[in-house]
Amino acid sequence: MKQNQLKNALSPYLQQHANNPVNWYPWGAEALERAKLENKPILLSIGYSACHWCHVMAHESFEDEATAKLMNELFINIKVDREERPDLDKIYQTSHQLLNQKSGGWPLTVFLTATNHLPFFSGTYFPKDAKYGLPAFQAILKALADLYKNEFAEIEKQNEQIRTAFEKIYAARTANTQIEFSHEPIEYGLDLLEDEFDEINGGFSEAPKFPMPSHLNQLLRRYHGDPRDKKALIMLKKTLDNMAMGGIYDQIGGGFFRYSVDNHWEIPHFEKMLYDNAALLAIYAQASALLKNDFYKTIAYETALWAIKKMRAPEGGFYSTIDADSLGIEGKFYVWEKDEIRLHLTAEEFSVFATVFNLRQNSNFNRQWHLHQVVPITSLNTQDLALLNSAKMKLFQLRKHRISPHKDQKILTSWNGLLIRGLSIAGFLFQESRFIDAAKNALYFIKNTLFKNNRLYACYKDNQAYCSAYLDDYAFLLDALLCYLQADFDEELFNFTIHLADVCIENYYDKTNSGFYFTAHDHESLIQRPKTLMDDAIPSGNGIMVLVLNRLGHLLNRADYIEIAEKTLRYSWSALEAMPITHQTLLNALEECINPPEFLTIIYQENADISPSKKEAINNYNPHRLCLFVTEAQAKLLPTFANFNLKGHPVLAFLCKGTACSEPMESFQNIEK
Repeated sequence: MKQNQLKNALSPYLQQHANNPVNWYPWGAEALERAKLENKPILLSIGYSACHWCHVMAHESFEDEATAKLMNELFINIKVDREERPDLDKIYQTSHQLLNQKSGGWPLTVFLTATNHLPFFSGTYFPKDAKYGLPAFQAILKALADLYKNEFAEIEKQNEQIRTAFEKIYAARTANTQIEFSHEPIEYGLDLLEDEFDEINGGFSEAPKFPMPSHLNQLLRRYHGDPRDKKALIMLKKTLDNMAMGGIYDQIGGGFFRYSVDNHWEIPHFEKMLYDNAALLAIYAQASALLKNDFYKTIAYETALWAIKKMRAPEGGFYSTIDADSLGIEGKFYVWEKDEIRLHLTAEEFSVFATVFNLRQNSNFNRQWHLHQVVPITSLNTQDLALLNSAKMKLFQLRKHRISPHKDQKILTSWNGLLIRGLSIAGFLFQESRFIDAAKNALYFIKNTLFKNNRLYACYKDNQAYCSAYLDDYAFLLDALLCYLQADFDEELFNFTIHLADVCIENYYDKTNSGFYFTAHDHESLIQRPKTLMDDAIPSGNGIMVLVLNRLGHLLNRADYIEIAEKTLRYSWSALEAMPITHQTLLNALEECINPPEFLTIIYQENADISPSKKEAINNYNPHRLCLFVTEAQAKLLPTFANFNLKGHPVLAFLCKGTACSEPMESFQNIEK
């Protein structure tokens, strides 16, 4: 079978298109130069391997000989994996919004000029034949090729407008030294969350409903017990309860799907993304500790075990996604026939299972059942719970014999950082060695394999580290390292954390206007150099860097880290004031700049039993506080305790806020939460 220019690509997504009759190129000098030499516009298609509508467009158009012939005659065709090249995705999603005045998505289909790579037309999915209110893809190809040939002057005028719009996005923003930090954006942000909150179903939008981990994390951090924070607790619990009981959660195998297509969290879009599960693992683990909620603990456990069993590579890192489709049908792997369930369960098991998962009502997904709880598992007695768990295990084993959805076995540094953070938090709070060990192995895999010549790489596949890292890779990995040190103070990883922070500042920080660029100073020159502040499905890299540098600055007495964190917040201030709801990570960082982060440092002799101290720390968990358990020798790595001596005490603890530390404590069971 003839292959196109994607035949040697490492990306599983690009490999999915290597046998298309379209003469696809990866983004790079060869394709860009050819477009310039032949004066052909570029058709840029951005997607990812688990994207359902990407598959639909591929089957309809990219595998169709007639459509491919048109594409090859009229355009230079470039295929991009948005997970490998989030820099390109951010730029051209922004351009889509500028051209269409609405947000984009995937597949993203953008038409660029040959010389300057500016977009002149943009859309998402286009059908082969006109439907859904969309024109036929072939008609679009012909019209745009004609426009490019005969009305290029008009395209150039529009290009100039796009170029100006890109310049204006960051042009007026600098770090305003006159700003006094306040809680106003945080309070305003919570007001907006309340306005958007779905009081019946939880969550913060109509369908499609996304988990919105950054919103949930804000609510989690807000909860402290005063009346305003009780509202945050209500929103948090309603959302966590309904998602965990809903079909957005895989009730048989664990882990969360991408989003719900209905308001009730019942029917999901069935792809599973590592980053969603990473964030929700951390949130459910923390909520279980704060609220003493065993149901949340179960969800966190199941999500962590799903990641370890289903997503972990032999090298120790974690794969990126699992497709929504199997055998070309979305959700086929996950849905059930009622008679199939009845056949494999005892009568007693089926009775409980059918009651909990609503099998006595009409089917909810293409004449089949996608499971969601209508009776809370927490309401079951011991006997019924045992029957339910037995039934779930039988169905889990049965499901193993189905054709599994495709798994994208690309390892992404940034998403691994998010999962390592989740595993580290859950490992610490549950004192679960399996989670801590998995986090440690992943960290050392990244450190030893994806950090080369003093620079981090973003991707790993087939024994190759590739793609220079982006800000998110550094930020999420730094956050993961800090969370891991709470579970296990590893000296090598502690020193790596400091070194990694310095490398990130050197290569990504804007020393003139402040803030961190998404790409390094020596990155490929593109039509824009993003400096993103907003959260999307994953947190803002700038927000995480402010949080991390502020914490590291106080922990290490590094005034330069604190200064960079504060300058980045000042650079972001106008966005925080105008749109706090879309900048939750920066709001969390703002909160810790106003009220310096807390460190509970427990120093112990090598042979001391610190399990009681760990239990006290967990019982008094506070998401604003980092707990570090260090030996007397390790304590010397921390400037505050460089000359400390236990003087015969087996264990002593110190609570430090900013630069002020408490007197040594032998017990802290009543420490203020």
